[in-house]
Amino acid sequence: MPITAKPQAALFIAGHGSTENPDSSAPYFDHADEIRKRGLFAEVNCIFWKEEPSFREAWYLTDCEEIYVVPDFISEGYFTQDVIPRELELTGPTTTVRGKTFHYCAPVGVHPSMTQLLLRRAKEVAPDVDPAQTTLIIVGHGTNLNPNSTKAIKDQCELLRQQTEIPYAAVLDTYMEEQPFIADWHTLAETLNVVVVPFFISDGLHSYQDIPVLLGFESEVGAAASQREVFRHNPHELHGRKLYYSSAIGTERLIADVILDQIHDFDQLHSNNANDTH
Repeated sequence: MPITAKPQAALFIAGHGSTENPDSSAPYFDHADEIRKRGLFAEVNCIFWKEEPSFREAWYLTDCEEIYVVPDFISEGYFTQDVIPRELELTGPTTTVRGKTFHYCAPVGVHPSMTQLLLRRAKEVAPDVDPAQTTLIIVGHGTNLNPNSTKAIKDQCELLRQQTEIPYAAVLDTYMEEQPFIADWHTLAETLNVVVVPFFISDGLHSYQDIPVLLGFESEVGAAASQREVFRHNPHELHGRKLYYSSAIGTERLIADVILDQIHDFDQLHSNNANDTH
């Protein structure tokens, strides 16, 4: 959905970041570069919880008085509902604080357009399999910090089940740290072919290092993404199945469009607060 250019406003893409994995922040910068090329904002910056520049540095990163903040996160949860609002001193969808007006958008992972990106990624990783004989598994982290953390994955799986264009035999949501566990994929799936798409933003610690061990095609946690080619060995022959494993959905270039979709939706929903005055 096209958005109106905002030449006086800045866009901040908010991410988690990592102190342990060098590849964790790469997608955020890629999405920022893609949007920057389109010339829609005066500035496009990334801010992080675990890396520099941090959320608390937001005020010092731009001279713009109006800032759109889009959480480049998979779901509504602890970070989008507690951490980011606290660190940026946000009190609602639009907050004026320290002389700057912040418009706080929904995270990318809850947008309906993610469904087509998941289908695209599944097709890319297993282009020759018949979806009717294939189980598509979306895997997330799972946490007891916030019950909303799994909602985006459950919602996307339900939308995927309703797809008539590419009907998979089954679409399952699974998690690393809560049931149903991704480690049980071979008992959960009943088809010969199984496609697993990690519902994470980056190919970091979880998708490159933890989940391959849980799936069973790696025996121990390996090196970071930039040092390996874990996705180039599909399919994996395990438990009498053909297992196809993709890179994290957040590495998809078109996530940049989802970020802009969230800004468009924000403006539509909060038009009284976010009308263009530039």
